[in-house]
Amino acid sequence: MNPRIQQIVAGLPRLKDLRKLDKEAEQRLADGDAVFVADLAIAVNAEAVGTTTPETWQYDAAYRFLLRLLATTPGRHHVEQTLRALVAPAQSDQKRVRFFASVLAASQTPEDLSPVFTGGGSGASEELRACLVHELALRQTPIDAIPAIRRWAGSTHWRHHPLGLLPPKLAAFEKDPALPQYSARRSVVATPFLSDSKAETVGGASHVPAATEVTVEAFSANVATAVQNWVEDSNGRVEARAFDLAAPVEPDALPELLRTLGLESLRDTGGQPAFPLARITAVQAWRLLFAAASSGGAYNSGHFGAYGRLHAWRSIAALVGTVAETSLEQLEQQVQAWSWFDFSGATPWFEKVAWDLGLVAVSPDSQHLTVLAATDTD
Repeated sequence: MNPRIQQIVAGLPRLKDLRKLDKEAEQRLADGDAVFVADLAIAVNAEAVGTTTPETWQYDAAYRFLLRLLATTPGRHHVEQTLRALVAPAQSDQKRVRFFASVLAASQTPEDLSPVFTGGGSGASEELRACLVHELALRQTPIDAIPAIRRWAGSTHWRHHPLGLLPPKLAAFEKDPALPQYSARRSVVATPFLSDSKAETVGGASHVPAATEVTVEAFSANVATAVQNWVEDSNGRVEARAFDLAAPVEPDALPELLRTLGLESLRDTGGQPAFPLARITAVQAWRLLFAAASSGGAYNSGHFGAYGRLHAWRSIAALVGTVAETSLEQLEQQVQAWSWFDFSGATPWFEKVAWDLGLVAVSPDSQHLTVLAATDTD
């Protein structure tokens, strides 16, 4: 082991902050010594895995910074060194692999990402490759122009991978996702959970048809997929319901109809005959689901882009009464044919902090509607 690396690793537990280490790593990289930075990351990670002392936060913090520094510095050589450090023998954290697929897709050109897909000597995991394909798709990166990526993405050997369900081509409704930008020290992402003030608000006197609840457990579970991380990893709560209507419902009658359905999320509308219900597009609905799944709630970081897309896909498919395995063309037609409405933050049920989601989907014949409401707080 490089004597300087050995010295750094031995002294890490005594450090109160890592600023000097960070600066040294940045200078090494600026001087063209990416190998040193990767070797240091590998050594730090190996020490972290081998230690039983709980007061060693320095190892994890140093390893994360060194990986981010490599991954966010443009260039094929930095990608290759990121792969060396990320697939070190002690590294088996799949969530970390998924995160760095997002970082690499945001920071590197597809040409420089080719080593991830060359197989053999690259050492990249199938999980990293699968995630990276969909991270690039979300960024509308032209991967077909890169032979190594095109060959791997078009192969059949990963069809049983969970992400193999998703087409590499984005659906018509998968537009303008909220995607993070990364640096060695920061991640920045805008979340679209606040209602769009430009959306058309609906409401008014109109006939309200009778409704019969048809919610089943499988429906609730599938619809809630995009926001389940708010519950499992944070302080969130979710409501997912489905109803058949005795007659078609007019958009202006929706607020009053929703008030009659016994929804927990709309139990208290302040005594008003109507409440804020905005007509939105299928694209806006998907963006909310994707943001909830990919960015997470108050106390977690979500599933990142690739799995965020998978979870949003499952939720939007269930909301329009189908399954995620539906073909791209069929799902596009159904999602675009349904009408979409937003009631985020309409009642005290919502925390009104930063993570409120309220969606209503109405079938093309206006005789079936589905609801997904979720909220989270810090």
